[in-house]
Amino acid sequence: MHPSATPPSPTTPTTPSSPIAESGEPRRSESALPSRKLVVRASVICFLAWVFSVYDFTLFGTLLPKIADDFGWSTATAANVVTGVTAGTFVVSLCVGPILDRFGRRPALMITSAGAAFTSAATALVMGPVSMVAVRAFSGFGYSEEVVNTVYLKEIYGKHPRRGLYFSFVQSGWPVGALVGAGVTALTLPTFGWRGSFVIAAVPALIIAVLMRTLPESPVFLGLKKARALRAEGRAAEAAELERSAGIEPNESKPGLREVFAPALRRHTLCLSAAWLLNWMGIQIFSVLGTTVLVEAKGVSFSSALLVLVLANLAGFFGYVFHGWLGDRVGRRTTIIIGWSCGGVAMTAMLFGPTTTAAVIGLYALGLFFLTGPYSAMLFYMSESFPEQVRGLGANVAHTMGPVGAIVGSALLGALLSAGVSMTMAAFVAGAVGIFGSGLVMLGARGDDRRTAPAPTGRRAG
Repeated sequence: MHPSATPPSPTTPTTPSSPIAESGEPRRSESALPSRKLVVRASVICFLAWVFSVYDFTLFGTLLPKIADDFGWSTATAANVVTGVTAGTFVVSLCVGPILDRFGRRPALMITSAGAAFTSAATALVMGPVSMVAVRAFSGFGYSEEVVNTVYLKEIYGKHPRRGLYFSFVQSGWPVGALVGAGVTALTLPTFGWRGSFVIAAVPALIIAVLMRTLPESPVFLGLKKARALRAEGRAAEAAELERSAGIEPNESKPGLREVFAPALRRHTLCLSAAWLLNWMGIQIFSVLGTTVLVEAKGVSFSSALLVLVLANLAGFFGYVFHGWLGDRVGRRTTIIIGWSCGGVAMTAMLFGPTTTAAVIGLYALGLFFLTGPYSAMLFYMSESFPEQVRGLGANVAHTMGPVGAIVGSALLGALLSAGVSMTMAAFVAGAVGIFGSGLVMLGARGDDRRTAPAPTGRRAG
């Protein structure tokens, strides 16, 4: 790891007269544990924000057959709309990193949640393919909410020894949101139709966006903001001293894409981006298209394949918690490499192994456990491995490669099937190989910061 990536040693908390304390928010040192009340409140609100962002993000796919039928779209038109929405999601999600690093972690939380609410409400008003693509592109805010969560919570948790485990419960909002969305839609669709379902989805996301205002800004961003102000006044020495006292890597450069791809971070950024792209090829094949793969590659009945929806979310939930717990103990990068390697093995065994329904479903569930679970470690790892000044932008650049990987995975699978390759081999090449590759490229990424604060002996610092 580049020397500049090594965080400074924890320091003693500053007095109330410090510049950051004067900004209206208390500041604690990296070695101090956050208050239990703050950890719980921030975690719960971020969890709910992710649940309802996922609710909106997955609702479009769930209701697409109804939408296509209502508008009279052909299969080709529906596929083109999905491709357009995915491309738009990628473009919009690129905006989130600069918002995080320039305007703050709390504003980014509010914007992404409000973006999910806006997308849901506006979808109810679309009139055709073009307006659908234009509106659903803003779901990129909801998709990026998990990046904002990890950056904000990393800085709120500080060096808490169980910070990875805590975040894993927040990240489990993905399967919870998918299940909530499916359940609520099943209850409301017959009465309110697909447009009403999107209006209903907008309400909780908007409430969460308002609740975000009750959260404090992260102490790290307050330090960055004050240091930038000092440098703007020509007080560079004071800015550097403030950064050292707050446990922030000194850096006089303005946050931007150039910094993320500077020599010290270039390989790390490229490896993380490649990992997201390759792994989302596997996500697309084995999660999004999992039912199709099971039916066509393994001969599983469609009714049995419907169990995939439940298994995917159960495996995801327990996988998130397990990998979050493991990351606190052996390191997050190591956890990611192990998890995705095991995921590749399990999915390969599922494709080429036994054909009994029990064996196929069991191996598939195990594959999902190791495919989706490491994301709780991956997201938190990204927030720890980038310097504070570009923490949001760096994590977001890698994160935006997910939708790109989904497009590549679908295109490669379609090309292989069109060339006469069997579904078994096509799914292996387009999906399992991608999962293996994602774990392999993580070997080139930076080591993660596993330092923890000492266990509290009395009342926790606030």
